[in-house]
Amino acid sequence: MNFGERLKQIRANQGLSQEQLAEKIGVSRQAITKWETNRGLPDVENMIILAEIFKVTLDELILERISVQEPQQELFESETVYDIDCNKHFDIRIGNARKLCIQGCDDEKLHIKLRSEVLEDLSSLYKVKIDEKKKRLDIDCQNKKEISQFEAERSLDVIIMLPVDFTEHCEIDASVKELCIESLKLKRLEYDGDAESVYIKDAEGSLEFTGKTDYDITIDGICTQLDVNQWGAKALVHVADISGYTLLNKGRKSKVYCLKDGVISEDISAFSGENIISISGIGSELIVSGLSSLDDKHRSIKEKF
Repeated sequence: MNFGERLKQIRANQGLSQEQLAEKIGVSRQAITKWETNRGLPDVENMIILAEIFKVTLDELILERISVQEPQQELFESETVYDIDCNKHFDIRIGNARKLCIQGCDDEKLHIKLRSEVLEDLSSLYKVKIDEKKKRLDIDCQNKKEISQFEAERSLDVIIMLPVDFTEHCEIDASVKELCIESLKLKRLEYDGDAESVYIKDAEGSLEFTGKTDYDITIDGICTQLDVNQWGAKALVHVADISGYTLLNKGRKSKVYCLKDGVISEDISAFSGENIISISGIGSELIVSGLSSLDDKHRSIKEKF
């Protein structure tokens, strides 16, 4: 591709007409046409201006490679912060969302953040209602404008930050595409609902997932106990070192398999590590797969919100 073709392609990718580009540089439209048809080249000063307009280097503009920076979408955000002064049992209802991230924080506050690139006025669309009862805190993320389930699952992200010093037990009810649990330390976390992809990074305590749909779970680092409670569904759990876990079958008509080096087996007697992964419920399957490292598919789940 010659310079003229590259110039025309970059200009079109950024949605500029020849007239608009000419006005930005301070030249005639005929000059742009001349450059794009290779009947002439811009001088050094105009080359620099072109690179600045397109947000590319001179090498990218002149040589045969194009790396055009796409404009970043604006991120809309709403945050609710609530002071915590003693250990609490949190009962949190989120509803539908695209992503849900649950993590610990060092301050003495509960943080609930809503984020979206599409939904502009989140504070008017959603209300976070908090009801405190002695050592219990009920939190309900209420959909005030009746945003559809489809729209919420396409564009709403939620971050819950729990104070590590004041969180013993947390129950969360939600339906999301992606669930991320990071840097969490508590006695018990109960998640009730759907989550197509789950990423767990350094979670100390008991995690329990309850649902009627499949889970695809990746564990990176510490996870002391994971209990999956399902009905007629399967949970595929990826761990870096399968030998560090004890696999348990607590369900009725349920199966537990290990998948290591491409070989699947029902013999789980050899796994007696200090961490626990178990299945309960009825007619479900737990498949625990050993990973040498996280692949791109599972790394994408943990992208920062």
